[in-house]
Amino acid sequence: MEKGTVTYRSKFLQSDTYKANTVHDRIVISEFGTLAVPDPCKNVFERFLSKFEVPAITDNTNVNYVQYKGDYYLSTETNFMNKVDIKTLEKTEKVDWRKFIAVNGATAHPHYDADGTAYNMGNSYGSRGSCYNVIRVPPEKVDLGETIHGAQVICSIASAEGMRPSYYHSFGMTRNYIIFIEQPLKMNLWKVVTSKIRGKSFADGISWEPQYNTRFHVVDKHTGQLLPGMYYSKPFVTFHQINAFEDQGCVVIDLCCQDDGRSLEVYQLQNLRKVGEGLDQVYNSVGRSFPRRFVLPLHVSLNDPEGQNLSPLSYSSASAVKQADGKIWCSYENLHPEGLEDEGGIEFPQINYGQFSGRKYRFFYGCGFRHLVGDSLIKVDVVNKTLTIWREDGFYPSEPVFVPAPGTSEEDGGVILSVVITPKQNENNFLLVLDAKNFEELGRAEVPVQMPYGKCLSNEENLKLYGKCNNPNGHGHNYKVVVTVHGEVRVENICVLCADCWAFSANMMDSVLKNSVQINIASLLAFVYGELLSFQTFPLPKGYL
Repeated sequence: MEKGTVTYRSKFLQSDTYKANTVHDRIVISEFGTLAVPDPCKNVFERFLSKFEVPAITDNTNVNYVQYKGDYYLSTETNFMNKVDIKTLEKTEKVDWRKFIAVNGATAHPHYDADGTAYNMGNSYGSRGSCYNVIRVPPEKVDLGETIHGAQVICSIASAEGMRPSYYHSFGMTRNYIIFIEQPLKMNLWKVVTSKIRGKSFADGISWEPQYNTRFHVVDKHTGQLLPGMYYSKPFVTFHQINAFEDQGCVVIDLCCQDDGRSLEVYQLQNLRKVGEGLDQVYNSVGRSFPRRFVLPLHVSLNDPEGQNLSPLSYSSASAVKQADGKIWCSYENLHPEGLEDEGGIEFPQINYGQFSGRKYRFFYGCGFRHLVGDSLIKVDVVNKTLTIWREDGFYPSEPVFVPAPGTSEEDGGVILSVVITPKQNENNFLLVLDAKNFEELGRAEVPVQMPYGKCLSNEENLKLYGKCNNPNGHGHNYKVVVTVHGEVRVENICVLCADCWAFSANMMDSVLKNSVQINIASLLAFVYGELLSFQTFPLPKGYL
């Protein structure tokens, strides 16, 4: 946005993984939840031996834009980041954390001091087990060609179980402290390491284990010292922190929390393709995320009484009670009214980061989830515990971005930006601009292109558009597919079962396997008879060919 004009750009990141997949016309490097497709040119013995090769690490950095030393990077949770030109969206350099510090990756949600110093966290694995590491990256370059040169590990926290560290997506930060949450969402390193041999994705090594409590670790970010306090709470999962600040000798940390940590298992393609009651069942199985506040008293002594709340904060009902073993048991305060349950909870929290990160604050913004994907924008007042909501049926907003108004010190003085998409064929996607104070729409910039988000047709619509399938059982619809059979390329009628299930009929699959057919249909993977086939085309209306 510049001088009243909105410019839209969109580009596939030209990662090495993307290029390799394109050249080979299949998934050759495994992703978090997707297993690489075996090379069809190899014989059975060669394919078996390939299972024991060290798997390559993806550089599809598709989680977040981050900044280090004034440069923009695309980041995920592996050891790779891709530096990009923010104007052209072209990749300019691939950066490997391991070449600078002893970590095996870093989160896609760093924090920043006012001077540009960046903090992040990443794991390391060694003979003594696994550690969670606090990383600091200096704010300025010594040389123009620098990337994350000068990065340091300032603190290493040993995991409670060496071969089963916690999975985490982000962390909290105040003016003086880093807050790391060790939650009972566990990574089984043995399963991760052997995933290729077992024919499983990395995600198979992550499990929700509510028999363990959640622990808070507090690190002095200036000295790197891990504070001795042992703060525990009942099991929960958090992916995104809202904000954290210090008050009266305590760290106050606000989080979006789920009581059930199995949501990673739910967000899989086969579930997202479902419609009707099937989709409702998937949605109802997902744990809702709600904003909660925890208070961690920093200066706990041996003389402090047991069984009493050590929090001095009169404005919060969150408690921190010392137990006989010296641990501090933390109970949360809900930061929302009951009405948030009707909105499906809230995720992807954003604040006025530039002015209120690490400070006492009042407002945050996020997405409501009455569906598997966010379908509303919500402003939460954590003091009065009220909600302000924007929603339009059939439209799905991205996580909000707060942009402060120039020259204002008001916390909600500014606008909210969100990219809103829709599967409606006669509607455009658009950039939405809301007044952050009252959520009134100030404008929208429509984009005359359709961004795919999923479109499920009814059986009647499928029959009208594609015609009756060739399968005598009448399960599906005709698709024109480019098929390669023993090197010969031809167009075939392929019968696909109902559009929401994306599986081949048994008769067709027998033919595929017997004739060594490699079928290629867009961005879709399916397990059939234990074989993973890739698809890369699209359905065409009847009569097209």
